[in-house]
Amino acid sequence: MSEGFTTNSLGAKVPDVSGEHERLRQGVLGLLDISAATMANIGPAMSFYFGFGYLAFTAGLASPLTIIAAGIAILFLGNTLSEFTKVLPSTGGFISFIGKTFGPRTGVMTAILTGVGYITAMASVIAIVGGFFQIILQNYHVSGLQSVPWIVWVLIFVAFAAFMMARGIAISTKLAGFFFAFEFAIMVLISILSLIKFHAHINFQPFEPKNITGGFSGLSAGFPLAIYLFIGWENSAALAEETDNPRKNIPRAVFTSIVIMLVSYTFFAFSTVVGFKGDVKALSSAPIPFISVAKEVFAVALFFALLAGMTSTLGALIAGTNSQARLLFNAGREGLLPRVIGRVHPTRRTPVVAMFTYLGIGLAIIGIWGLGHIMGGHATSGAMSPLTMFVESSTFGTILLLLVYGLSNLALPFYYRRHHPELFNPFRHVVLPALGLLAILVPLYYLAKPGQPTPFNWYPYMALATLVLSLVYASVLVRRDPGLGDRVGSIIADH
Repeated sequence: MSEGFTTNSLGAKVPDVSGEHERLRQGVLGLLDISAATMANIGPAMSFYFGFGYLAFTAGLASPLTIIAAGIAILFLGNTLSEFTKVLPSTGGFISFIGKTFGPRTGVMTAILTGVGYITAMASVIAIVGGFFQIILQNYHVSGLQSVPWIVWVLIFVAFAAFMMARGIAISTKLAGFFFAFEFAIMVLISILSLIKFHAHINFQPFEPKNITGGFSGLSAGFPLAIYLFIGWENSAALAEETDNPRKNIPRAVFTSIVIMLVSYTFFAFSTVVGFKGDVKALSSAPIPFISVAKEVFAVALFFALLAGMTSTLGALIAGTNSQARLLFNAGREGLLPRVIGRVHPTRRTPVVAMFTYLGIGLAIIGIWGLGHIMGGHATSGAMSPLTMFVESSTFGTILLLLVYGLSNLALPFYYRRHHPELFNPFRHVVLPALGLLAILVPLYYLAKPGQPTPFNWYPYMALATLVLSLVYASVLVRRDPGLGDRVGSIIADH
C-alpha cells in the first residue's frame, strides 16, 4: 500500500486521514478540564446578563420556569450526545454522528450547517467581548479610553484569545476554566447577598405556573432564548481526542455541566426577581438586570459583577473557539471541508488553520453585519451596538444549531439499530431522543414564525438557503469523492 493511502470497504485506495501528522494531542484533558471548559463555553454571566430581561418580559414573574423547561430539553439532547459518544467518540461530534448514520451527503450538509451556525453564534460573542469592555470603561468614565470604538477592543481581545489557543489545548482550557470559576463565584455571591438584603420579598411565586404571563404562549415565546442560555453544553464532545477516557468522561461532563447550569440559572433568576422586589416591569426594562441588582446590593459588588461579565465573554470566546474550531478541523481532515482546514501545528498539535479560519469568518460576519446596517439606513450607534449584534447574530446561529440538534436526535435510534443492535435500548435510544426532537420544535417554531421584525423575519429564509446550498455542495462533493462515506466518522478519538 502506498504511503499516505489506505483501502476503503470497496477495495479502492483513499487518503489515509488517521496518521499522526493529523492527530491532536491525545489524553491531555481530564474530566474537570472538559467540564470547566463546557461551562465556560456556556458563559453563564454573559448569557444571563443579556438574556434574562427578555425572558422576564415574555414569561413575567414566573420566568425562572422558562429556564427550567429549557434545561430539561437540553438534558434530552445531552442523552443523545452521550449515547453517541459512548460508542463513537469523535472530534467531529454531531457531524460524525449524523454522517455515520445517514451517509456522506448528510454528513457534509451537517458540517456546513454546524460550521455556519457556530461561527454566526460565536460572532455575537466576539462582538460582545469588545462591547462589554467598552461598557465597563464608560461606566467608570475612564478618560481617553471610553471613546475608543468597541471594534478596536474586539480585535485586541481576539488576538489575545488566538495566541492562548495556539499555545495548546491544556493551557487555554485551564485559562477558560479559571475565567468560569471567577464569574460563577461572583454570581453566586451576589445572588446570596440579594436574597439576604431583600429577604422580605422572598416567596415561591416565581415557580408557580399561574404566574406565567400569557400561559404556555408566554413560556414558549422566551423558550428559544432560554435554550440559547445553554448553548455550549456540547463543548466537551469536540474535545474527545484530547480527553482521557472520552467514552466515560464526556457523558459525565455533559450531564454535570447541564445540571450545574440549570440549577445555577434558576438560582440567579430567582435572586434577580427578588432583587427587583417582584417588579417584572422594572426588571424587563433594565439594560442588564443582574448588574442593577449588584449595584443595589453593594457598591463594590457592581465592579465585580462587571468584571465577571468580562471574564465570562473571554472564557466563552476561548472555550467556544477551541471546541467548535475542532469540528471544522475534523471535517477538513476527513474531506468534508477543504483539507487545509484539517492541518495541525507540528509541535503543539493544535488545529491552528481551523481556529484562525473560524475567528476570521466570525470577524467578517461582524463587518458584513455592520455594512448591512449602514446600507439599510440604520447606522446609528444604537442600531450598530454590540448588544444589537449579540441578539441578531446569536438568533440566526441558534436556528441552524437547532436543526443539527434535531437531526442528531433523529439519527440516534437508526445508528444503534444498525451499528450496535446488541446495545439498543428503547427508552434511551427512542423515547428520550423523540422527546428531545419535540422539544426542539418549540423554539424552531417561534424563531421561524411569520410577523417578526427585521432582520429576524429574514432568518428562516436564510436558514433554508443555507440548507439548500449545503445539500448542493454535498451532492457535488460526494460525486467527486466516492470514498468520502468511508471517512466520515472514521477517526475514533481513543484509537
